[in-house]
Amino acid sequence: MPCSSLVVGASLGGLTALKTLLGGLPPEFGLPVAIAQHRDAAGEGSLAAWLHRHSSLAVAEAEDKEEIVPGTVRLAPAGYHLLVDGDRYALSTEGPVRHARPSIDLLFESAAESCGTGAVGLILTGTGPDGSRGLAAIKLAGGLAIVQDPASAECPEMPSAAIAATAVDHVLPLAQIAPFLLGLASVTEAAR
Repeated sequence: MPCSSLVVGASLGGLTALKTLLGGLPPEFGLPVAIAQHRDAAGEGSLAAWLHRHSSLAVAEAEDKEEIVPGTVRLAPAGYHLLVDGDRYALSTEGPVRHARPSIDLLFESAAESCGTGAVGLILTGTGPDGSRGLAAIKLAGGLAIVQDPASAECPEMPSAAIAATAVDHVLPLAQIAPFLLGLASVTEAAR
């Protein structure tokens, strides 16, 4: 059976969106969560600590070759691409993609390749088109494509680009995303 994994991409306005998203997921949320948030390569690890304070899930920066564990949140470290590589995370310092490292597209494409129908991609607020190609790859692999409603996004450009790039399964206001994902995780657990 393919793995199940939630991959999330955010840029401008992402801190508020991630705080709302993670704050709405209870400790028993059963999917592993990997996040690519655009940020300065010189940024320190305080983003993971800040998100951890607003989440009942264990939030930390991903480590290379770290095992993927359900119910945990792993954040791409500043200046690194985060990839899903089978049942582990991988970090890469390859060049920026669409001017970004971490790249949302690369995270999503790796989840599509590793998890197939078990991949769930979520595009949140942000600028630019990063994530639209990766979300299309998840959809093509039979996974689920979710986008924050641009009307509820601090910056609607990235969600709008994702909606234009592929047949999105769900467009949801920010406040409705965590409850939807909780229901999705319950269905995934029941199917195992």
